[in-house]
Amino acid sequence: MRDVKDTKRATVRVGFDGRVHKQYHGFCADLRFENEVRTLKFLEEKGCDFVPKVVSADADRLILVTTNCGQIVEKLSESKLKELFGELEAYGVIHGDPFARNVTYDGRQGRFCIIDFEFATIPESGEGLTIEDLERLHREESDP
Repeated sequence: MRDVKDTKRATVRVGFDGRVHKQYHGFCADLRFENEVRTLKFLEEKGCDFVPKVVSADADRLILVTTNCGQIVEKLSESKLKELFGELEAYGVIHGDPFARNVTYDGRQGRFCIIDFEFATIPESGEGLTIEDLERLHREESDP
């Protein structure tokens, strides 16, 4: 496997079969894992084809395996970012981290895709986890 990202929140690797393996760690790793899995399954049910599909999800080991959505995009205009994340909202999901680092380009589909749904929300059901939620939980844990 080839390492793609290794941060305090997750390690991401791409397998030889092209699948993306994401292992969550750090603060609230279980909540972030659950949220991403829930959101991706919701988007699949809605027929959204520009996000990864869940291949497997191991809640005990906090490992999510998804399909690959292409290569990371280095730069993207603000207008294109707005358009992409607006398109996602039409499927009922607010991404929560709408930056170019969460956009890929899939040459097979010939389009930009969106990844990394740890901090997404589904307004229709009220489910989700925001960066603000994580910060609040961190403060609550730190306060005696």
